[in-house]
Amino acid sequence: MSFELAEWSAKIEVGLPTIDSQHRQLFDLAATFTGDGDQIRILKSLVVLTDYVKVHFREEEEMMAACDYPDLEAHRRLHGEFRRMLFDLLENAKQMTLDEIADEVKYLINGWFYNHILVADFQYVPSVKAALQDQGG
Repeated sequence: MSFELAEWSAKIEVGLPTIDSQHRQLFDLAATFTGDGDQIRILKSLVVLTDYVKVHFREEEEMMAACDYPDLEAHRRLHGEFRRMLFDLLENAKQMTLDEIADEVKYLINGWFYNHILVADFQYVPSVKAALQDQGG
């Protein structure tokens, strides 16, 4: 795959501590995927990553719903797209080499997910921060 891998950096911090922490955890999980190790460990790690993504997306969507974010449905569709890609990877992983799995995970997190944060996630942050400010003051 010909793209430059993005890594976690302050550039993609949205300024919401819980969300930033979850995003960072996803990048940390993706970094554990390398071509070495055994198939069972890799598949278990893939399941852990998939479960973590489900939790993160659910919490993020609940937060957007709580502040009546107007583009919630569009954001949900993006999350659905990512879940489908992860599910496809899980389905196909048994026929893939460990290197291929590692490359695919890195693409999903360091490519798709990184760009998702920079574009879609940064769009909802002002709504969430405004709602939090309204609640607090």
